[in-house]
Amino acid sequence: MTNTAPEQARAALDAVDRAQRLVADEVGLPRGYWWAMAAGWLGLGVLGNVSPWLGGTAAAAFGAGHGIVASRLLAGRRRTDRLRVGAAVAGRRTPLVVVGMLFGLVVITILAAFALHADGADHASIWAGALIAAVIGFGGPEILSVLRRWARA
Repeated sequence: MTNTAPEQARAALDAVDRAQRLVADEVGLPRGYWWAMAAGWLGLGVLGNVSPWLGGTAAAAFGAGHGIVASRLLAGRRRTDRLRVGAAVAGRRTPLVVVGMLFGLVVITILAAFALHADGADHASIWAGALIAAVIGFGGPEILSVLRRWARA
């Protein structure tokens, strides 16, 4: 190690940094989790249309359940069975990013339902729930990845 040139040391450190970023990019929640969340979101839209009071209560329970399940999955920081990393690599802000994403999706769902209702759409909460469910199911992991990058989590 005494004959290591500065260029070699820099190249080795860069390789370690790239490898750490690749592993950190694998942190997230399994794809099945996102589809289950999308199904729940659609169910909340239907329930909100049938019984708004029950829908509101169910939404609170859904949010609490989501928080519990996501925190348990993120506590092990494993998206697949092949990966388990420490918090230093995964980023300590990842759970906050997930909760922030949930709140953002709730706000977008409410705004979409109001806009659809104002436009005269029947069953606006179902359509808004279906829209966000599709976004969650098809793009949840990618959205989380982008948000983690922005938050440097």
